[in-house]
Amino acid sequence: MPLIDWTDTLSVGISSIDDQHKKLIGLINKLNEAMKAGKAREIMAGVLKEVIDYTVYHFSTEEKYMAQVDYLATVAHVNEHRQFAKKALDLQRDFTAGKTMITLEVMNFLKDWVSKHIQGTDKKYSAAFIAKGIK
Repeated sequence: MPLIDWTDTLSVGISSIDDQHKKLIGLINKLNEAMKAGKAREIMAGVLKEVIDYTVYHFSTEEKYMAQVDYLATVAHVNEHRQFAKKALDLQRDFTAGKTMITLEVMNFLKDWVSKHIQGTDKKYSAAFIAKGIK
């Protein structure tokens, strides 16, 4: 059973971003499955790296669009991205160093952050992006 199910409540109405969100959710679900199955640290480290790398790619896409449309809330939105990226990189560093494990608590943090960020912060840019032709 996936940790996060894609539903229409997560859609921002922009197919390119929805597709990226779906991919990110899929990677988080993959990490969750690896954790539940007790996969080796090396496998989990690789999946965690995939999640972080794709998140950075996704954030850069959103930030590029924000610049294109001169989105008014860019600074606050980018700040949320940076805070999440820092937490994710700290987690990766600690996991790689053997200081922490991928736990249900970590997975719930990822689930909650992604869901709340999409449904709250990301949905706020939908109208501005769509008005400028971003699909």
